[in-house]
Amino acid sequence: MSETPKTESRPRILFLDAHDSFSLNITSLLTTLLNADVSVLQIDSPLFNPSSPSFPSRWTHELSHYDAVVCGPGPGNPSNESDVGLMKHIWSLSERDVLPVLGICLGFQSLVLACGGKVRRLRRGLHGMVRGIGHSGKDVFEGVECFKATLYHSLCGDVGQDGISEEEWEVRKWAAVNRGEGEGMGQGLVPLAWVEEEREEGTGKERVLMAVRSEGRPFWGLQYHPESVCTEEEGNRVIVNWFREARKWNEERGRVAVRGWDVLAAAATKGSLLSRPVGGGEKENGDGRKWWEEWGLGAVLESETVPLPIGVQVPDVVEAVEADGKERVVLESSNCAAKEAMSDTRGRYSIISCGLDEALRIEHHAGDDHATMRLGKVGGLPLNMSQTIPLAHHGDIWGFVASFHDARHLSHFEVSSGSPFTGGFMGFITYEQGLRDIDIHVEQPRPHRRPDVCLAWVTKSIVVDHHLGLIHVQHLRPRNSKADLWLEQTTASLLSPRTFQPTKKGPCQQPPLKIHPIVQPPSATEYESNVTLCQSYIASGDSYELCLTDQTTITTPAPTCPWTLYRTLRARQPAPFASFLRLGTATLVSASPERFLQYSRSGLCSMRPMKGTVRKSPAVSTLADAERILHVPKEEAENLMIVDLVRHDLHSICGAGNVSVPALLKVEEYESVFQMITVVEGQIPKEKGYTGLDVLAASLPPGSMTGAPKKRSCELLREIEGAKERSLYSGVVGYMCATGRGDWSVTIRSLFRWEDEMDAEREVWRIGAGGAVTILSTAEGERDEMFTKLAGPLGVFRES
Repeated sequence: MSETPKTESRPRILFLDAHDSFSLNITSLLTTLLNADVSVLQIDSPLFNPSSPSFPSRWTHELSHYDAVVCGPGPGNPSNESDVGLMKHIWSLSERDVLPVLGICLGFQSLVLACGGKVRRLRRGLHGMVRGIGHSGKDVFEGVECFKATLYHSLCGDVGQDGISEEEWEVRKWAAVNRGEGEGMGQGLVPLAWVEEEREEGTGKERVLMAVRSEGRPFWGLQYHPESVCTEEEGNRVIVNWFREARKWNEERGRVAVRGWDVLAAAATKGSLLSRPVGGGEKENGDGRKWWEEWGLGAVLESETVPLPIGVQVPDVVEAVEADGKERVVLESSNCAAKEAMSDTRGRYSIISCGLDEALRIEHHAGDDHATMRLGKVGGLPLNMSQTIPLAHHGDIWGFVASFHDARHLSHFEVSSGSPFTGGFMGFITYEQGLRDIDIHVEQPRPHRRPDVCLAWVTKSIVVDHHLGLIHVQHLRPRNSKADLWLEQTTASLLSPRTFQPTKKGPCQQPPLKIHPIVQPPSATEYESNVTLCQSYIASGDSYELCLTDQTTITTPAPTCPWTLYRTLRARQPAPFASFLRLGTATLVSASPERFLQYSRSGLCSMRPMKGTVRKSPAVSTLADAERILHVPKEEAENLMIVDLVRHDLHSICGAGNVSVPALLKVEEYESVFQMITVVEGQIPKEKGYTGLDVLAASLPPGSMTGAPKKRSCELLREIEGAKERSLYSGVVGYMCATGRGDWSVTIRSLFRWEDEMDAEREVWRIGAGGAVTILSTAEGERDEMFTKLAGPLGVFRES
């Protein structure tokens, strides 16, 4: 089919993605700022294999469909072909096929190398640092006022700047650099911007190249990140000016991008989890449904609301209605009594599952090609039913969860309750499942069969509204079934003045058993060594930030009461996202202060990355004290890098222009520490068809527990941390309501155990702790932070 060139109102830009965790922030900026359509192609895409004989023609044919190309940032070194991939084949295009290009960070460094310059290490990396950009005021910087921008690099372009004397610097720093001008000089590059970085006393300034233009070709490069949340808006003028110059270059040469069929447009695009194919397999019932497919269909919500008695806390309510429940999930705002929490929505609700032994459960072991449906009891009678569900027809575990959830969706017209949860999934997702979700191989076979996804479909629940002092008792029951007595009996029990008598004690309220556990904490020396190793990877450009962790094991000589441990921990460390979970073979006791993801029926998503910690002490006793300590470059950079990563994750589902940061680098107070947080919000457009579950699946594992870029950082951390699985630690726990709402916390400040590590004579609990290592970290400081975070959960055994 012949193609007729024609002009369209929206230009097209090709973005080459080097597997960076900020890439979609750049594509969003290009889309909204330039009113352009942006196609993303990974630098190692199998669609274009440079070793194939047909590559040159396929590659130039694809590029002919675009007005310009942007080569993005990424981990690694531009001299490594695997790190830049297809970028290398942009700079060597023939005169006939060349088109305008902008390189950013790694793309900038790749351009410098292609033009004869060098790339070397900085004396100290500048990851997450915000600096003023000193520019020439010419070319793409014409009409641009001074502005600050975020830097994410430990390598820099070397065009011979270190060989220029102080006397000549102001004159020569804007001069074109060509072959033969001096040893180590680049060729065909015009410097457009610099940062002169103050270094240690007596060592002078380090001249860091920030922007260049290639002589003779329409290539430009920016070392700084124009898309970062901390890059000032004035910097947008540079992007606008670049595209103006790009289009001018095209017009002068009569180059018109071909509109029509191209490889990327024809390739499959990502779809909502709900749009993935479902079904298949043998049907077992007369109506064509399997036994688990019928579970919970056509449900109706019944609820009663009663007052929360003064002085009664969530554990008291749990013990009143679920005293003998072996399985239990409690998502509690245990800081609700604190004054500062009364105006904070994070401290408003607590959610309690009921009748969990009769709840249908979905389990999945990362690496398997199937999920398992389990049902323990019905009507009090043990069944122990299970069935293996192949995932091939669902895409993956999240496609299966989405199809199950969507078939049981309740519209808001069916719900009159004011609670955030009316029934639906409650459970956990491990860190290892998150690794699989970003295509990191988890070794098979693993030494256990523990579930990495465990979600119970909860139909009986209690929601405590701490602000209004109310208890919502809820039953999501099949529309055609007879109502049981649970709702009536539970409501009557909560209204009875005898239920919460101070003298009444359930089995979990007895004094804790005195135990003498064997504690195996991390080696301080080894942890410090790992911090140094992390920094060596950061200095080489392989990561910007690495969230290093280690694990403590606590072996007890006799079984403990997990609920007692939870009551002890919540008293020691009240937290807005505390949780107790005993589900399947897992038990989790958590005092997490960090929300991972919250989403509403309308598609509004909120994430609260938490980085930057200082322990309370006589010297740091007030919020003002903590702000002085945390509002420093090292701590702010630690938070900022995860903020830009989270924005990228949200952009993957919410799309360009639909992500904002309403609160940046805010210090909050907790029981024993002060934490720096940022609030990032995204809005899923209705026309996209995505849900909050799509955002959840696209954002695992939590960026605050990985570092950036996420995938390369996770690969490095698996190497550094060794064979230990993080498991429940660094995963998430929470709910997805039948109405489409969801709320998930990061499992930090927590302890957990698995049934396969316990018997009548012992049990093993595990506590993970760590922190984000940056180029400005010190081994001693990171060690102290890790042990500070460990102290809270570990303290429950000292009090037991």
